[in-house]
Amino acid sequence: MAPVFGTGLSGTGAETTPGGKPRRMLGICNNLGLLPDQFFPTDVGRDYTLSPYLERLQSHRNDFTVFSGVWHPDVDGGHPADNCFLTAAPHPGSASFRNTISLDQYIAERIGHLTRFPSMTLGVNVQQGVRSLSWTGSGVLIPCEEKAADVFARMFFQGTKEEAEEQERKLQMGQSILDAVADQAKDLQRHVCPHDRDRLDQYFTSVRDLEKRMQMSREWERKPKPKAPSPPPLDPADPKAYMDKVKLMYDMTRLAFETDSTRSISLILDSVNSPAIEFGDVKTTDGYHNLSHHGKSAQKLTQLKAIDEWHMKLLGDLFDQLKAVREEGETLLDRTMILYGSNLGNANTHVTTNLPTLFAGGGFKHGQHIAFDRQHNYPLPNLFVSMLQRMGLETDRFASSTGTMRGLEMA
Repeated sequence: MAPVFGTGLSGTGAETTPGGKPRRMLGICNNLGLLPDQFFPTDVGRDYTLSPYLERLQSHRNDFTVFSGVWHPDVDGGHPADNCFLTAAPHPGSASFRNTISLDQYIAERIGHLTRFPSMTLGVNVQQGVRSLSWTGSGVLIPCEEKAADVFARMFFQGTKEEAEEQERKLQMGQSILDAVADQAKDLQRHVCPHDRDRLDQYFTSVRDLEKRMQMSREWERKPKPKAPSPPPLDPADPKAYMDKVKLMYDMTRLAFETDSTRSISLILDSVNSPAIEFGDVKTTDGYHNLSHHGKSAQKLTQLKAIDEWHMKLLGDLFDQLKAVREEGETLLDRTMILYGSNLGNANTHVTTNLPTLFAGGGFKHGQHIAFDRQHNYPLPNLFVSMLQRMGLETDRFASSTGTMRGLEMA
C-alpha cells in the first residue's frame, strides 16, 4: 500500500503541501440534508449534549465540531443549491447563473501535481450532467464517478506497457488538437464583440486548465501504481442499494488518501435522485425525495430518521477507518479534513439557511458545538478559508467569505 509519492504506510518521504505535512480534504454533501431537530444540539460549547444523531458518533466526539446558524450567503433556489455546496456561488436558480470554482478544484489547481490524481469527483445515484460538487474556474461541471470498481481500477491497475504508450499517444494527440483549436480561436477573437471576447476568455481558461491536466497525466503514466490491497469491489446494480454505494465510496476515499493517490475529493450523495432504498432491516416505502417532503407525517419521519441514523453510522465507520491508519505518528484522520453537510437546512421546506454542518479531523481542536445566529446566519465559506490555510495555501478569501471560521482553532 505504499503511495507513489506519499508517506502513507511506507515512510518513503512525501511530497507535501506548503508547510510540511501532507493534508487532505473530503467534502460530502447529502442534498436532502438531515432532520434538524435530530441533528442540532440544544446547547453549545465543549460540554454540549450530543443530539440523537450525534450520539451515533459518540466514540468520535473529540474528533469533530458541529456548527449551527451557518449558510452560503445568497445561495438560494432549493435543490439547485447542491451544485454550490463547495462553490458558494449565489442564486443558482436564476436564469443567468454561472457557477464558480469549487473548493476541491481550488485545492487541485494548487497542489494537484503532488499526486497521481489532482482530485476525485465521486457520487452516489447522481443525475449525471445536472449535479456535481466539482466545478472548474470557468464554471464547468466535472462529472461524478459513480462506480467504485472503476475508481479502484484507476488507482491500482497498471495496464501493460503497450497500453501506457497508447494512452500517452492519445494525450499527445489531444494536446495537438487543443493547440490547433486555440490558434483558430485567437484569430476569431480579433473580430468579435466585447461580450463574445469574454466568452472566449472563459474558453481559453478552460483550455489552459485542460492542458495542465494533460501534462500531469503524461508524467504519471510513466510511474508505477500502488499494489491493490484487495480484489476490486462489486458495485450494486440496483439504485435501491444506496447505502451500500455510500459505504463503497467511503472505502474508495480511504484507499485514495491512504495511498496518497489524491488529496482532494468531493462526494455528492444524490438523495434527490434516489428511489425507495433498502439497508439493514429497513425498507422504505417511498422515494427518498418524497420522504423528505414529510409534511410531519409520523410514518415518513420514522423512515427518514432511520435513513439519517444510518448515514451517521457510515460516517462513524469512515472515521474509524481513517483513525486506524498511521502516517508518521499521526492518524490519517488527523491529516484529513472532512466536511459533511447539506445545501438544505430543511428539505421539507427547501430552505437554504441553517445548514447542518459537521467538520471532522484535520488537526483542529474539536469536541464542540459552535453556534451562530439562526436568524442572521454566519458565512460557511469562512470555514473553507480555514481549510485552505490548513492545507498550507496562502489565502484569506474564498467566495463570499469574510475571514476564517470564528471559534475554530488548530491543535
